[in-house]
This record gives sequence, C-alpha cells and structure tokens, in this order.
Amino acid sequence: MIRAIAMPADSNANGDIFGGWLMSQMDLAAGNLAARVSAGRCVTVSVDAMSFLRPVKIGDEVSVYCTLDSTGRTSMKIAVEAWRRARIGAEEHRVTRALFTFVAIDEEGKPRAVRG
Repeated sequence: MIRAIAMPADSNANGDIFGGWLMSQMDLAAGNLAARVSAGRCVTVSVDAMSFLRPVKIGDEVSVYCTLDSTGRTSMKIAVEAWRRARIGAEEHRVTRALFTFVAIDEEGKPRAVRG
C-alpha cells in the first residue's frame, strides 16, 4: 500500500526507528485500504496483536502491505505487515505485523454502512 524511507528524525539515539513511526506508517496504509473498501471516510478504532520482529534502521526502505481480513456492517479488519530492505541490498525481512480495525463514518463522524 505504501513505501517510505526511514529517516534520522524517526530514530532513537542508537539509530533504530521508533515503533510509533512504524505504527503510523501501518495506520496510513491500512486507512488507505479502508477508505477504498468503504468508499469514504474511516477511522482507526483498534490495533490488535502488534508484534515487533526485527529493528528498522535509518535509511531502510519500509514497505507496508495490507489485506482485508473481514468486513462487518460498519467495520473492517485489515491485516498489516511491514517489511524492511536495507538501502544497499535486495534482501527483505518482515519487521512487524498487526490487525487494525476501522469503522466507516459519515460527515458528522457517526458510523455508517460500508459501501464496498
């Protein structure tokens, strides 16, 4: 869904990327899929089973992949994985995964039926 380069401002003093930055990238990607599926505005309501498997370093390319897991009347569960590739190299490693739940909302912020 998205790809980004991890930058120094996103890291701690050891050069590891903050988990919060990675989670925000995952939320952006999942939100993109949720908006497509529901044909409109959506909000994140929960994140389940977040697992950090490997560190991400400054300069790594981070790719975020999303799969629609299930759809309810107003909600969507989206499985999200983030993978890293070192700036120089081709080998990729999964670094985290989680299950995001989104709810489709109307212009007033109230839940609405998923149209997709």
